[in-house]
Amino acid sequence: MAGHSKWSQIKRKKGANDKKRSAIYSKHIRAIQAAVRAGGSGDPAGNLSLKNAIAAAKADTVPVDNIENAIKRAVGAGEGAAEYKEQTYEGYGPGGTAIFIETLTDNVNRTVADIRAVFNKRGGSLGNSGSVAWQFEKKGIILIRDTSETAQEVAIEHGAEDIQESEEGLEISTGPADLYAVQDALTAAGYAVESGQITMLPTNTVAVSGDDARKLLTLVEYLEELDDVQNVYTNADLPEDAED
Repeated sequence: MAGHSKWSQIKRKKGANDKKRSAIYSKHIRAIQAAVRAGGSGDPAGNLSLKNAIAAAKADTVPVDNIENAIKRAVGAGEGAAEYKEQTYEGYGPGGTAIFIETLTDNVNRTVADIRAVFNKRGGSLGNSGSVAWQFEKKGIILIRDTSETAQEVAIEHGAEDIQESEEGLEISTGPADLYAVQDALTAAGYAVESGQITMLPTNTVAVSGDDARKLLTLVEYLEELDDVQNVYTNADLPEDAED
């Protein structure tokens, strides 16, 4: 969820209980299979969407066997297999926050009804297409534990646009097309990449705290639990203890 450090987001998902972890894995399997069918190939070297889907799955610790089996099933799927369509939705959350949702669905009517119901019950409102999308931009995000100047120089030399340093490491932002060039360069230079994936970052943030922060986190959690929802992004700037 944008507004948090990506380190925080990764730890939150890795720390999910077994039920939530299973749901996260299922979403990634769906994304991988959809990418194979859309790209017409089970080879990530020639299918960028699949490469992105695999990277996102690995960042959430989806086992390699699950990933490989999902690709095999998608390659062998014939007529009658579910056709998932990428669909985005936009809305508003507590504290005037913007929310951008990515879904994969085989039934748009069901998906929009489910999303609207969560917004209505959890203090938000579903907006029209284009209402908040302009507040987000697609970026590559790479996380490494090393904070050395040399690591930063390697990233910048190969296309990094922005680097944020914290106690946990470096959060490196790239253009979507430069993600793998920067990631591969860091790996070749001996730096262990914690995560590398395409995401949506807010172009501006809204400070949210107290009751609004708690309500927003609950709204996002319920949205993320919907089967068709792949990712939920907000422009919230939340306090460090918001998820405690």
